[in-house]
Amino acid sequence: MRRFTLSRNGAVLLLLGAAIPALADTRFQIRHMTRNDVPLGKGQCDIRLQVDNEVEVSVRRDEVFIRTISGRDARDDGSECNAPLPDRDVPGFNFEVLDRRNDIRLLAEPSRRNNFTAIVAIRDSDGGEGRYHFRLSWQMTGSDYRSDHRDFDRPGFDDRRGPPGFSWNNVVNFQGHGRGSSSINNFGEQRLSDANVDIDRGGKVMVTFRTDHGRPLVLNGFLIAEEGGRLKADMATEDRRLRGPMYLSVDDRRNINSISLEATDGHDRMRLTWDRR
Repeated sequence: MRRFTLSRNGAVLLLLGAAIPALADTRFQIRHMTRNDVPLGKGQCDIRLQVDNEVEVSVRRDEVFIRTISGRDARDDGSECNAPLPDRDVPGFNFEVLDRRNDIRLLAEPSRRNNFTAIVAIRDSDGGEGRYHFRLSWQMTGSDYRSDHRDFDRPGFDDRRGPPGFSWNNVVNFQGHGRGSSSINNFGEQRLSDANVDIDRGGKVMVTFRTDHGRPLVLNGFLIAEEGGRLKADMATEDRRLRGPMYLSVDDRRNINSISLEATDGHDRMRLTWDRR
């Protein structure tokens, strides 16, 4: 009976050992990307490492975990992300190798099964350290923009603040002289003139129109799609009562060509149109 108990306990210990994930030999937090050349609406993480022999790299949110299989522990060599890897379904996920010395391959895409972690295997058979650079990219959604990116909200970033949650660092600005109008329930039309659009690196959007009443019309929201010179944003009025899709046509000279919006709260409806003149 005692022998059976020891065997059973040994089996339990083995099962417990298998259930506990191996601790990463190297772990670091990815720094926030300061470049502004990533297209709007695209999430991107550039993972740069110095690797000696064989490792398994796991990327989750804004952290990297590296398990050393053989050789010395790997080192971060300037990894950066413009947004954390989402902790939910990752639309348009893509893995791209930009620099390598030997073998590198994607073992698993982020999914619910692996707690939305991208797992990459690197095997460097040459002597010493080799440089490896791979890129994870995905299509950002409205829920990504609505998150406050607390993972990147750390000391060391000098961002001017505008409206709550709006980051003025690396803002893309579009302007236009034109004419338009807005109305609620087709009543009380308000004339619009000059338009200004600010989009920050996190995809937050602020659109301002000059009006004939003196007080500007301001709408805030989030970029949710980009195709050529056509942008789509989820926008809301200043009081956040009315919300709906806004379509903006812009060009490579950062001019605004046209803007349209239909916003509602289920009862009242706001319609807005504007064209460059």
